[in-house]
Amino acid sequence: MKDFEEADGDVPVASHPLDPLTAGEFRLAASILRRDPAVGPRWRFASIELKEPGKDAAVEPARRQALVVGWNRDDGQAYRAVVSLTDAAVTAWEQLPGQQPNMTLDEWHECDEMLRGSPQLAAALARRGITDLSRVLTDLWAYGAALVPPRYRGLRLGWSDVWYRGSANGNPYAHHVSGLHPIVDLNRMTLLELEDDLDGADPPEVMGEYRPALIPPRLLPRPPREVRPLHISQPDGVSFTLDGHLLTWQNWQLRLGFNYREGLVLHTVGFRDAGRLRPVAHRLSFAEMVVPYRDPTTDHYRRTAFDIGEWGLGFMTTSLERGCDCLGEITYLDAVVHDSAGEPRTIPRAICIHEEDNGVLWKHVDPVSGTEVRRARRLVVSFHVTVANYEYLVYWRFYQDGSIECEVRATGIMVTSTFAEGRQPPYGTLVDERTYAPFHQHFIVARLDLDVDGPANTVCAVASQACPATDDDPYGLGLVIRETPLRTEAEGRQDYDWPTQRSWKIISSNGKNGLGSPVGYKLVPGGPFPPMLDSSSPVLRRARAIEHTLWVTPYRPDERWPCGEFPTLSEEDTGLPVWTAQDRPIENTDVVLWYVFGIHHITRPEDWPIMPVDTVSFWLKPFGFFDRNPALDVPPSA
Repeated sequence: MKDFEEADGDVPVASHPLDPLTAGEFRLAASILRRDPAVGPRWRFASIELKEPGKDAAVEPARRQALVVGWNRDDGQAYRAVVSLTDAAVTAWEQLPGQQPNMTLDEWHECDEMLRGSPQLAAALARRGITDLSRVLTDLWAYGAALVPPRYRGLRLGWSDVWYRGSANGNPYAHHVSGLHPIVDLNRMTLLELEDDLDGADPPEVMGEYRPALIPPRLLPRPPREVRPLHISQPDGVSFTLDGHLLTWQNWQLRLGFNYREGLVLHTVGFRDAGRLRPVAHRLSFAEMVVPYRDPTTDHYRRTAFDIGEWGLGFMTTSLERGCDCLGEITYLDAVVHDSAGEPRTIPRAICIHEEDNGVLWKHVDPVSGTEVRRARRLVVSFHVTVANYEYLVYWRFYQDGSIECEVRATGIMVTSTFAEGRQPPYGTLVDERTYAPFHQHFIVARLDLDVDGPANTVCAVASQACPATDDDPYGLGLVIRETPLRTEAEGRQDYDWPTQRSWKIISSNGKNGLGSPVGYKLVPGGPFPPMLDSSSPVLRRARAIEHTLWVTPYRPDERWPCGEFPTLSEEDTGLPVWTAQDRPIENTDVVLWYVFGIHHITRPEDWPIMPVDTVSFWLKPFGFFDRNPALDVPPSA
């Protein structure tokens, strides 16, 4: 089946209402908007994405629409438009006063080129003995509004780090030029100011290389360890099918989506049980990633990234390589995004789909009847993102027992700074000569639009409690479970609790299973940690979403971004804290769970010069969704 059909004007359009925009649809959306005289040569397209149909229309033919955000660089005014691709018309046009759209990769590259051509920056580098500007990298960051110097308020402002390579092919993040920070007007792409704190200390001898050919023999004295090839083959073919963007594997069925901001999106996830496709989730994605650096020194006090809201995981998705990123019998999907001129850009092999062996699924050894054992297999849907120095590897795993695991692996190169002899700040770990890596945190907000056996659901907080010793229980062995339904958004603000092993169960309002118990799925938390920020912190004011492990809201199609639609240069979080202040009812209704997890990164010497993956995950596990083990029908291995 083709993944697109020809529409009027020979513009390729997707074959299903939830399929991502095609390259032709990106071009069409941009060309329709350019008919408006306001969209002139100084216009930038910040984002073009599919305006997804409502839940009721998600499985029916629908008119294709694009949601477009852009701005005029002359006056900085931002706009939002809804474009009908079916009718080739703008159906909504809105000014966005005071808002700054997401940063663009074009701005990042243009800023780097402009700064490396700046005589002022060249002079500052020369004072430090750096004269080969071909080895210099500038790394653009967005501001939070509270940290913008008053004289630059109202501008589309960015600040930058400066790095340099030790050799032509060296690690671009090996040598940080501490104390040197350009401040840039991104609309005019001009250098406004160069903060230059030259402390006079000679730079240390840092070995920040990770390519074997560049590592000194004294640090890599042995030849590479012997690792014999590991071959994974499926000579009879894979067990999944991909029809366009519809993925089917054993009893699972789901649709794969993709957009500039979230990257991979999973739509209409269901499990086939007794001949019926039972809904589990309407939509699963990552909605925000907040990375505050916990170091108040000059190099780092501004360093907080909103990797999804400010930059977009889709824009930063990279192509995957067989045998390196993905092993086995692989099916790839390309993804299409766009540049700031509205032109499409294809990312080859953006999404990887494959099966993995996962050890034993279930087993018992009986001395009478013998041994019964089944091997587990899982379906993995993954994509990888490069965010400047960091890589995030995202895996959604589907299991034969009806469980879903979401795992994130972080790798790449840590931000580092040098310091004068004997003056290491206490906010990081020594990783090289007079070089430290600051402590920081990675908060990821997963948006889980669950529809467990239908849209009418209730979320319950589940706590384990030990019973006191009594006459009936003299040894105090009793352990009971307390389930508390969350009825309003205020109650839906939840924090992980270690003493009670708190988790959350999402139960259906549509009935019970064959045992008379509620039909449900359980959110098994992994990687929760508190923000550890003062309530007055500008970081927390912009990201109140990270104050709690879980938020529960009633489904609203326009409530998508937990820290607000436009966190670039923001001052306050206009997302979850504003929505939940209404304290709307969340019982027996269509709910969305916002799960906050991630990595509390206390940096290590072993993370330098390149970081072994740090892994974090959470699970969605059936709890009463089935009457018994749903993997009893898995056949024994040949």
